[in-house]
Amino acid sequence: MHRIKLSFLRLIDGWAGPDQERQSLDLQVDWVRVAPFILVHLGCLAIIWTGWSPVAVSACAAMYLVRIFAITGFYHRYFSHRAFQTSRFVQFALAVVANSSAQRGPLWWAAHHRHHHRHSDTAEDLHSPSQSSIWHSHVGWIVCRGNFRTQKKLVKDFLRYPELVFLDRFDYLVPLITAVAMYGLGSWLADVAPEFGTSGLQMLVWGFLISTVAVFHATAAINSLAHLVGTRRYDTHDDSRNNWMLALVTLGEGWHNNHHRFPGRAKQGIFWWEIDITYFVLRQMERLGLIWQLNGPFVFKEPSS
Repeated sequence: MHRIKLSFLRLIDGWAGPDQERQSLDLQVDWVRVAPFILVHLGCLAIIWTGWSPVAVSACAAMYLVRIFAITGFYHRYFSHRAFQTSRFVQFALAVVANSSAQRGPLWWAAHHRHHHRHSDTAEDLHSPSQSSIWHSHVGWIVCRGNFRTQKKLVKDFLRYPELVFLDRFDYLVPLITAVAMYGLGSWLADVAPEFGTSGLQMLVWGFLISTVAVFHATAAINSLAHLVGTRRYDTHDDSRNNWMLALVTLGEGWHNNHHRFPGRAKQGIFWWEIDITYFVLRQMERLGLIWQLNGPFVFKEPSS
C-alpha cells in the first residue's frame, strides 16, 4: 500500500520520496505512473469519432516537427551531450517545448542518456536490444519502476538551475497545458472559422495525442532499431548503426553509429548525403545568436562515477 501511495505522489512530484540515485534493478511495471502513458496511446483511437480535417492534420505535423526538434536538438544534443552553448532563457524555453512531448523532464532524459553512453549495449545499459529484447529497449524499460528516478549525480551541471529542477520534478504540467491549449485552439477555430471543419476534441486528438505518440515512438526507435538495423561505419564498442530511414523521421538521429563514435558533435550526419535537419536548424539558431560554440572548443566531460 505504501508503494502505491508513493506512486500516486510521484505522479505529481517526480522527485518525491526517498532520494535513491539508482533503482534500475527494479523491473516491475509501475502501473500507476504508467497509466497516463497508456491513456495517451488509447486516446488516439478517438479519431474514429472525431474524424480528421486538413487543419488538424497540419497541426499534428507541426507539433511533431517542432517537438521532435526540441527533443533531438536540446534534450539530446544539448542537455545530454552539451554539443553547444546557449543562454539560460533559450535553454529553458526549448526544455519546455521538449517537455511538452511527455518524455519526462530534461534532467531525467539527459541522465538516462548519459548512462546509456557510458554502458551502451552492456548489461548495465537500460535499453539495449542485445541485452534484453526489442520490446524492452523500445518501451519496456521506460515503464519499469526502477527507471523513473532522475539520476542526479549524472546531471550535476544542470542542477543549479531551479527552473530546470522544477520542470523535471513536475514534468506532467507542460504536457497537460499543451493538451488543454490544443483543445482550446480547436474550440476557438470551430467558433471563428467553422469552414475548417475542426473542433476542440479533434484538435486534441491530432494536435496533441497522435503527435505525442509519434514523437515518442520515433525517439524510442533510436534506442531499439538503431542498435539492430542499419550499417556500421565505425567499429564502436556497441551495436549502434546508421539508418537513413530513422534519420529522416527523427530529423537526423538515425546516424547513430556516427553519433556513438563522436557523441559530443552537434552534427551527426558526417557526409553531405547524410541529412541532418536538426543540425541545419541549429546552424540557423547559431546565425541568429541564440546558440554558440556549435561543435566549437567547448567539450563536455561526463561526471565520474
